[in-house]
Amino acid sequence: MEFYPIAIEKLIEEFAKLPSIGQKTAQRLTLHVLNLPEDEVREFAEALVKARGTIKYCSQCGNFTDSDPCSICSNPSRDQEVICVVENPKDIMTIEKVKDYNGVYHVLHGTISPMAGRGPEDIRIKELITRINSEIKEVIVATNPNIEGEATAMYIARILKPLGAKVTRIAHGIPVGGDLEYADEVTLAKALEGRKEI
Repeated sequence: MEFYPIAIEKLIEEFAKLPSIGQKTAQRLTLHVLNLPEDEVREFAEALVKARGTIKYCSQCGNFTDSDPCSICSNPSRDQEVICVVENPKDIMTIEKVKDYNGVYHVLHGTISPMAGRGPEDIRIKELITRINSEIKEVIVATNPNIEGEATAMYIARILKPLGAKVTRIAHGIPVGGDLEYADEVTLAKALEGRKEI
């Protein structure tokens, strides 16, 4: 039994295809859009089409950009000798919010995951290797601390070390404000492993 006209059902279906959007959220978004003034709906649609038509990947780092190279890679005040390797462009946004990192990035666009049928050739590892030269002081691997992220980090370290690159991994452990009582064994083990002198 259909509750809505076909056009509304189709819009709900399209919203539900977005990540982290379930059926109820898709329905709420659809009804919200339908209640907007027509000019706002048109602006929203035009913004989607324009972004899709003008945004591409940076040829150097793989981040989203409207110019090539992107604003980070072409910024002369960024430290071009330090590369932070991340899984996705959204990870760059997260790191940039901290304002403590001044190097450049390399986006893998995924991780190695044999279970999902993704190997090293399916992500941007070849492109990372071509960026490694004698001027690169450090490659920071900032993949997520899950099985795929760890496997990817170990693989990157293994292939870059023979090229003379210093490869480091972001620290994992107890978050600031966290309680030891609530930390799981893996998190606590990583925190102990990554300890440093104070």
